[in-house]
Amino acid sequence: MTEIGRRMALAGAAGLLAAPAVARAQGPGVKIGLVAVLTGPQAALGTQTRDGFLQGLKHLDGRLGGLPAEVLVIDDELRPEVAVTKVRAAIERDKVDFVVGVVFSNILGAIIRPVTESNTILISTNAGPSTIAGRGCHPLFFAASYNNDQVHAVMGQAAQDAGYRRVFLLTPNYQAGRDAMAGFKSRFKGEVVDEVYIPLTQLDFSAELARIAAARPDALFTFMPGGLGVNLVRQYRQAGLANIPFLSTFTVDEATLPAQQDAALGFYSASTWAPNLDNPRNRRFVADFEASHGYVPASYAAHAYDAAALLDSAIRKVGGKLSDKDGLRAAIKAAEFDSVRGRFRFGANQFPVQDFWLCQVAKRPDGKFQTEAVRRVLENDVDPYAAECRMR
Repeated sequence: MTEIGRRMALAGAAGLLAAPAVARAQGPGVKIGLVAVLTGPQAALGTQTRDGFLQGLKHLDGRLGGLPAEVLVIDDELRPEVAVTKVRAAIERDKVDFVVGVVFSNILGAIIRPVTESNTILISTNAGPSTIAGRGCHPLFFAASYNNDQVHAVMGQAAQDAGYRRVFLLTPNYQAGRDAMAGFKSRFKGEVVDEVYIPLTQLDFSAELARIAAARPDALFTFMPGGLGVNLVRQYRQAGLANIPFLSTFTVDEATLPAQQDAALGFYSASTWAPNLDNPRNRRFVADFEASHGYVPASYAAHAYDAAALLDSAIRKVGGKLSDKDGLRAAIKAAEFDSVRGRFRFGANQFPVQDFWLCQVAKRPDGKFQTEAVRRVLENDVDPYAAECRMR
């Protein structure tokens, strides 16, 4: 599924949607450009995004706001220039009504201008860089996930609560990595013994692990998504460093745990959501997702699932009038849907106001691995850049 314009055969893939020809014959429909990385070592994250959104459509009987829905899956290949080319084609040639998805902040940073300049609404299901949450906020952009800093701030607060005095920081050298550092330090008041940035393509951590061992910190904080996290966790355990508490974000989660398995047991993460959150919406989502796809959903899938429900509520509220952009924007901002996260609303910058959880990796009785919510760390949290947004 790496070519833009290749429509998901949703009726054949888990029976999610009627074939496009049938949908069009029934009347006006809605077309979604779903952006996700489906190539390379980070493809597991994009697969979660895609499958979560499609699961949401399955629960809505293949319709959004009562309109037949069609999805164009766009593989951004984790290459900004590729993402821009494919997204522009989706808007100009394929006439998508909304662009949804995006895992990595560098991809979001590349596509937000061409999307919004075309007067198309963009909903991010994962990436939430500070540059867009603050002064770069835009009326046509919504984050169904979080501001990047917030999740990392959870770990800073958790480290502070645990009484750690000296922490080693390790992240990739791109916007989300820098946001991770800032987010952690916004809540942690102890000593940062070292700050190390690595290339986004790095898979060998032997040099960094030697520095951690030499520094002998009270804990490690790291943000290593996808394949980066798989390798770091394995090598961390193999290096005999598991006695140093492993505090992370997007490093041990349901997208990486199938590859990490026992190497990640007991390691910590932070999230807006976990599979064991006990509310009816989440129980149905997790059970049906696993039945459909055969693996445990991660936050990438949960946020994308919520995005489908969010769009459904908004399109329904405007009576299916997709040309009413002001009405659609107001309806999306109202966020009148049941989230798998429980409490959810948008703030002034159109980023969520929500709870954040400290989670820990566990092994289930069926042998599968998942993160489980340990305690709520931040409640109804407003991201730190909201006050900088001058959107009216």
